[in-house]
Amino acid sequence: MYPLLFRTVLARLDPETAHHAAVVVIRALGVPPLSWIARAVTSPARSLRTEALGLVFDSPFGVAAGFDKDVTAVRGLDALGFGHVEVGTITAVPQDGNPRPRLFRLIPDRAVINRMGFNNGGAEAAHGRLARLRRRPRRAIVGVNIGKSRVVDVADATADYLRSATLLAPLADYLVVNVSSPNTPGLRGLQAVQTLRPLLEAVRDAAGRTPLLVKIAPDLPDDEVEEISRLAVEVGLAGLVATNTTLSRTGLRTDASVVEAAGAGGLSGAPLRARALEVLRLVRGVVPADFCVISVGGVDTADDVRERLEAGADLVQGYTAFLYRGPLWARQINRGLAVRRGVRRA
Repeated sequence: MYPLLFRTVLARLDPETAHHAAVVVIRALGVPPLSWIARAVTSPARSLRTEALGLVFDSPFGVAAGFDKDVTAVRGLDALGFGHVEVGTITAVPQDGNPRPRLFRLIPDRAVINRMGFNNGGAEAAHGRLARLRRRPRRAIVGVNIGKSRVVDVADATADYLRSATLLAPLADYLVVNVSSPNTPGLRGLQAVQTLRPLLEAVRDAAGRTPLLVKIAPDLPDDEVEEISRLAVEVGLAGLVATNTTLSRTGLRTDASVVEAAGAGGLSGAPLRARALEVLRLVRGVVPADFCVISVGGVDTADDVRERLEAGADLVQGYTAFLYRGPLWARQINRGLAVRRGVRRA
């Protein structure tokens, strides 16, 4: 039913408008009695419970940063069966992001190009919403993804990240330093080890007991992926998120004129699958077993999630396929994982 709705209605809407409409529905699903009904049909099997970062996740499959930028849809996403929600990217200074249009579907590739530019209401607004979430008797595991404010010079990035970390780390289940979005000028330059080390050390100290991870780009050369992975272990991070969106446009099936018209931005979805898996294996090959690796990029089916877990991921995230699969996507993933483990849903 959802594929028909997508083809006949949603695909004709501006992608960002469609996203906002979906978030309205998802938020409603997070409120009783709708949340009770949703959980009755989406709750993951008990066998899928996963320990990572000192936490117990109902499922290893969660929502990647970018879907819920402002901590407004966590309860609804939890009700849909996701094992965790990574909110953000959140910046210390509220910002509108890049001009619209800034989100484009590549339907033949089951992909998206975005140049959103970290549009969000800022760390103070997110702080209030996270505080309210923590007061609830049942809540999802929430990771908080933080990035550099556009108005802040790269030379002052550490102080900017510290503002967000100080506010948000006490309310987060884990914290992610995003230095890999292609849509904030100069941001990816922070992945250079000589600049990344002092940034991560400072945010680590500010995060306190909250597990800290760093999110990297898929476009890094293999040796730099391994170098950053070793650095993350050396400075005492709890884990690494691999990967962000890519600047590559190689091998796309979408008409070249459509891709060119979309313009600059990060590509996500199915075309990223192979490289995301490669990066996962590179990271896992140089970090210890107790170092958490979250794999994201090109995840669509339960088999994709299982492949990442078998390749060494502790947790797996998705986003783009949500746009193509619809609201029961997490349920489909979780049931597929449970069937492959030879169990029935609890």
